Amino acid sequence: MGAIPVYRWRLAPEGLATRRQLRAAGLRPGGQEVVAQVERPRRRRPPLVAFLYRVDRAVPVRPMTSARWAALAAANRARRTCPTCGRDAGYVIPARLGECARCAFPESEQCAA
Repeated sequence: MGAIPVYRWRLAPEGLATRRQLRAAGLRPGGQEVVAQVERPRRRRPPLVAFLYRVDRAVPVRPMTSARWAALAAANRARRTCPTCGRDAGYVIPARLGECARCAFPESEQCAA
């Protein structure tokens, strides 16, 4: 694959969109290749880059089925469950702690394991 065109911020031609723009329109790339990229300059850091896709080749977003909703709920429940005490923490457990705040900091409050 050759080099793809690079456009400056807000200067991309009509008919190209980022993933977020496609999603806002109810579309997804649908397996198509990246057509171009847009760069947003920043002062003392490297530019932000976003890939662009053709809107005419985008396909509609797949609808959420009841099985997909159930799988998403189970995944979120697993992210909230403490592996040490097994309780639902009520929030997503931070990866750096690996357990709920009660278990990570037992000196402040005892964990009922």
